[in-house]
Amino acid sequence: MPVQNINGSFITETRLRLRTWLAIGYTLFIVYGSLSPFSGWREQGLDFIEVLRAPFLLTYTAFDAVINLLAYLPFGLLVGLMLRARFSAFVSVILGLCLGVLLSASMEYLQMYLPTRTSSNLDLLTNSAGALIGALLAVSMTSWTWFFSRLTRWRSDLFRHGKEMDFGLALLALWMFGQINPSLPMLGNVFISGVARQPFVTLPPAPFNGWESSAVTLNLLMLGTLMLTLLRVPRNIVTALLVILGGVAAAKFIAAALLLKSWALLLWINSEAVLGMLLGILLLFVAMRLPRSAATDFGTAAALCYFAIVNFVFDDNTPSAAMSIYHWHYGHLLNYNGLAQTITLVFPLLLIFHLWRIRKV
Repeated sequence: MPVQNINGSFITETRLRLRTWLAIGYTLFIVYGSLSPFSGWREQGLDFIEVLRAPFLLTYTAFDAVINLLAYLPFGLLVGLMLRARFSAFVSVILGLCLGVLLSASMEYLQMYLPTRTSSNLDLLTNSAGALIGALLAVSMTSWTWFFSRLTRWRSDLFRHGKEMDFGLALLALWMFGQINPSLPMLGNVFISGVARQPFVTLPPAPFNGWESSAVTLNLLMLGTLMLTLLRVPRNIVTALLVILGGVAAAKFIAAALLLKSWALLLWINSEAVLGMLLGILLLFVAMRLPRSAATDFGTAAALCYFAIVNFVFDDNTPSAAMSIYHWHYGHLLNYNGLAQTITLVFPLLLIFHLWRIRKV
């Protein structure tokens, strides 16, 4: 059985596929965060060599340096884990560093053509340092044989195997990343917009939004359908969903505590989200009793409906709508919200692609 072949080629290929998907996904995150809003491209008379030669302190801020280092650390970690499945520790670190430098240099070069972005040699340095730290951490982690043996056995016992399932697990990670944004309601896709707050003034309650509640229901159905395709034992879906939703809720709360104003700390929990999740759970119990092919059709229909609502009902909702509920206003937050919106738009399409692939297995 493949499950028992912990050190065999099957497990190696499985690890490599999943790590590759995660590394590619995170690279796309970096490209999005570096080049958004992807408009206004024009020549500004800058020379990249002169940018590299500029004094470091010319464009230096401590916040940017820390953010850039932390942004590329996961890149180095994921790329290092991917490379370590095929190369030695030393080669993995060197290649991981080179890929980090290449990616960062490419982003800094392209930013010279975006008037809203600043190309910086310090960004290149801190990004490269983050990639190097991540690659070193990856090499250290791969020596924890006991950890990876247990993790591999747990993955084999819980999830199905195959390249389609590796893509599905990467898709699950993408969904979770998009959901931890605290300016989005739980499982929702409409950015929370703040109103003027005055002391000792009670604001009238906002009207209930049925479309938003429907979007929450469909979002939960998409997640549930994805989990049904991944789990070896479908009845474990209840436990799996509780773990995933609990993790997302905890991450949302921590992010809200760090980023949002105090009065907006729990705005991501609203009546639309609660009702939508209750309806979604009821419909998931129905989907669990359907044959495999019917369940995938059910998930495809939910994804299509969600995509239609997001694009044709909530098309006036923009990432900037949520900026008033944050207690700090760095440009990174707008990029973060834009990335969450992009994930909302592409996830249904990627899920449909995944469901189409597994029908052929």
